[in-house]
Amino acid sequence: MALGDLGKKLMDSLSGTIKGAGDVVGTTAEVTRKVLVEPLRTARDVAKEATGLVGDSMAGAIQAANQTGTELGLAVKGAVVGSIKAVGEVTTATVETVSDTVRAAIKGTSDVGGDVGKTARSAAEGAMDATKSVGLKIEDTAYSIPRGAIQGARDVGADIGSVVKDTIHGTVVGTKEVGGDVMRAVRSSASGAVKGAAEVGGNIGEAARSAVEGAIDGAKEIGVSAEDAASEAATGALEAAGDIGEAAVKSVRNVLAGTVSGVKVVLKAPFK
Repeated sequence: MALGDLGKKLMDSLSGTIKGAGDVVGTTAEVTRKVLVEPLRTARDVAKEATGLVGDSMAGAIQAANQTGTELGLAVKGAVVGSIKAVGEVTTATVETVSDTVRAAIKGTSDVGGDVGKTARSAAEGAMDATKSVGLKIEDTAYSIPRGAIQGARDVGADIGSVVKDTIHGTVVGTKEVGGDVMRAVRSSASGAVKGAAEVGGNIGEAARSAVEGAIDGAKEIGVSAEDAASEAATGALEAAGDIGEAAVKSVRNVLAGTVSGVKVVLKAPFK
């Protein structure tokens, strides 16, 4: 996708600053925030125009990283942080802001031939990083992240299950980094994954299993109980499935029976 004026401006600004930067995430976040705030402030209807502006800024940041040989995951994490903070500085950042930003990150990564799974994880970490600064609850952000990631995966034809797994993994790590309640975030993010899959007509059971796998991987990385993370993710997936219908509940129960990634899945009430 061709960059707009904002994307080109951000790409040019970042190309001269992130190459060799000691803190790629922090540098990208601050430059993205500064460049994005101005057009948001001058927008006639910021609520309607924010999605397009954020999408263009994400694409510009990703292009800059690609052209300078900068680690794409670090640039994506920083651009997500900067984009969400910029929106929050001008208007109210919402869960839709988070979803749209994560979705744009995946689209921009696909455009440069990058690994959308790794981007999903980095974008999730960045979204969790920005949460408290814009007044969003951690569990609400955790719920919205996989929904945006799944929409992005659908946009570019990526495997939804793989993207969900990486997204939940990144959400777990990002929650730990900001000192949030990891298990609550796991439960919310798994619910968001099942809801997101249903919204795009995807395989709900696959999304649920992938969410549990991502929760387990993330838990192992940060040193918390993989069993507890699997239980919370499975319970969150079933809660969302219950809102969708009986067939969805049956599908999720079937794929989570027994063990996932070598971890026994123990459901919590009322799903025991």
